[in-house]
Order: sequence, then C-alpha cells, then structure tokens
Amino acid sequence: MARRSQAGDATAGAASRVRFAPTSNNLLVSSWDSGLRLYDADEGTLRVNAESEAALLDCCFEDESSAFSCGSDGTVRRYDFHSGSQDTVGHHGDVLACIEFSLMAGQVMTGSLDKKLMLWDLKTRNICGMYILAAVARNVYFYDMRNLTTPVNEKDCPLEYPIRCLHASPEWNAYVAGSVDGAVALKYLDRGTDRDLGYAFRCHPKSRNGRSNLVPVNCIAVHPCKKTFVTGDDEGCTIAWDAHSKKKLIELPTYLGSVASMAYNHNGQLLAVASNYFLEVDKE
Repeated sequence: MARRSQAGDATAGAASRVRFAPTSNNLLVSSWDSGLRLYDADEGTLRVNAESEAALLDCCFEDESSAFSCGSDGTVRRYDFHSGSQDTVGHHGDVLACIEFSLMAGQVMTGSLDKKLMLWDLKTRNICGMYILAAVARNVYFYDMRNLTTPVNEKDCPLEYPIRCLHASPEWNAYVAGSVDGAVALKYLDRGTDRDLGYAFRCHPKSRNGRSNLVPVNCIAVHPCKKTFVTGDDEGCTIAWDAHSKKKLIELPTYLGSVASMAYNHNGQLLAVASNYFLEVDKE
C-alpha cells in the first residue's frame, strides 16, 4: 500500500479529524491550530484553508461544496467552499467534541463535553429531531433523533475498558468500537443479521519489560465496500482487519506519532491517516 503526504502549510497544527467527500477524493481536515483545510487527494494540493477563532476538534461534509466544523468554543460552523464564506449554525455551552451530518434528515448532530447531544435543522437553525449511536464509558446508547430525552435502546458492548472510538456501519447493521486498552468489539444490532452476534478481541497489544502495556485504539475506519475495518492506535500503529475471521490483513509501517483519525474515500480505494507527532510525550 503506497503512502503519500498531502501538500499544505508546514506550520499546520495537529489534525483532529480527516473526512473524505461523499463522491470525490477531496479530503477535509480539521486541526488544533483553528484551521479547516480541504485537499485534493489525487493532486496532493491544498484547495481551501479556512481559519476560525477556536481549536477545531471535528469536521464533516454536508455535500461536495460545503462542510461543518466544531471546536473548543462550542460553536458549530458551516463553510461554503464556492463562495469562501462561513457562518454559525449554533452554540453549545461547552467544548464541542464531535459532529456528524445526516443527509436523510438534513440535520447536523453534535456532542459536547457538557454531556449533551444536540441536533440542528439547517433551514430553521433550531434543534430538531432517526437514530444516532452514542458511547458513554463502556455502553452504547441508541437515540431517536426526534426525541433525545431517553435512549430507545442500549447495547452491551463486550469491552472491559471505556470506549475510545465508535464507528457505526449501516451496511453491516453493526458498530465497531475501540477501547483504551487496545481492544476492539464488533456488535450486530439485531439477531437476524448474523449468527455471530458480535465479538471482542485485543488487536493492539504491546509488551514492554515483559509486561502488557495498554495502548488505546484512537480511531476506526470501516471499508465502504468490503467486510474489513482499520484501527489506529496511540503509538502510530495502523492495522487492517477481516471482520469475519478477526484476522490481521495488513499492518502499515508505524507512524512517528499517534494516529488521530482515519477515513476511507467513497469507493474504498484511498485511506487517509492523520498522524500527529507534535508535542508527543516520551513514553519510555
């Protein structure tokens, strides 16, 4: 698997999230240096560099020409790449950690350190109401987007330690979760999907001085066409797995720093990996 870097500002801060566009190979990157950058992954060129006033912790596409970001100031921002404009969708009372866009519902979903999930209607700019998955400690909760007062379901996640990352797959009717101790769990959402209702296995074990060392799984990317997924950990390790056999398919050369985010493009031919080595702490 060939590896190449995207061209851009050499002073760019550590990336917080990478996302491929819905139908093209444009790559969206949010960063701790308050910048949102759009790259052409085929040409390796920077197309858009939009600055904000806060560290950006997550981003997502609305469509090929617009995107959203959220950050440390609790603000949800929308960017129009054609006009170069950006405007505010809404605010949380605390740091915003994650953001997603539902094309079916036409809504933006955000999660914050104030322990709230909020949904925003792009036409009325009101919070409004489908289903979303949220990970809290070792549990995965299902919420109806039209009523967030209580979860409609709760799935036991077969992980012994808190969940660090969660990726839902509508095609598999399942979710894949990674924990802080280097384990991954795949859980199907109903019994009719597969006889095997799910499993968990330690996929990023490390040994130091003869003792097991806990290495968190920071991010997971599910292939859009195949029954495979990729995990990235806190020590720069990136591994592709077969979801059926739970066997390792390939391990990429180790990155210099932790793997912060990964994303497949629309047809699964490209995998974007954001590795951050800025201000890394010596773990020896």
